[in-house]
Amino acid sequence: MPPRIYLAGPDVFRPDAIAQGDALKALCAGQGCEGLFPLDNAIPVELTEPRAQAAWIYRANVALIEQADGVLANLDFFRGAEPDSGTCFEVGYAVALGKPVVGYVPEQGSLAERIRARHPEWLGTGLLDRDGWTLEEFGLPLNLMLAVSTSLVVGGPEVALAVLRERLG
Repeated sequence: MPPRIYLAGPDVFRPDAIAQGDALKALCAGQGCEGLFPLDNAIPVELTEPRAQAAWIYRANVALIEQADGVLANLDFFRGAEPDSGTCFEVGYAVALGKPVVGYVPEQGSLAERIRARHPEWLGTGLLDRDGWTLEEFGLPLNLMLAVSTSLVVGGPEVALAVLRERLG
């Protein structure tokens, strides 16, 4: 059986989410893997209450992570200067299960440098944001909890998948 890769990221919120999922799964297939995209699971039609739908999605995504051999994670900024919180949970869950996780960001630089470049309006002076809170600066492209627990690459899913594929053997 080919290695199964859970495709984590805010891509599920894109206007073209299904097409993006198909492209990511095709990328996986091209490297001898099976991509598991969260939107592959359809919410049962009888579930109409939003909280019940949310609980179903949670359980379905956790099950996909448990079935996966590794996780490919889009950790670019999403609706702010941090990755999508759901993706962060998925990464943490996979790490806790001992699965290899490779994340990708689009540009070089530490988290503070990336915020300075993309969201200068959020900055104060030195290593403080506009509200006086400290900017994390360890020279890592993301918060240390993500950057230390995962392998991070600069580039897109192609680059990250090649690294993950190598880790999986």
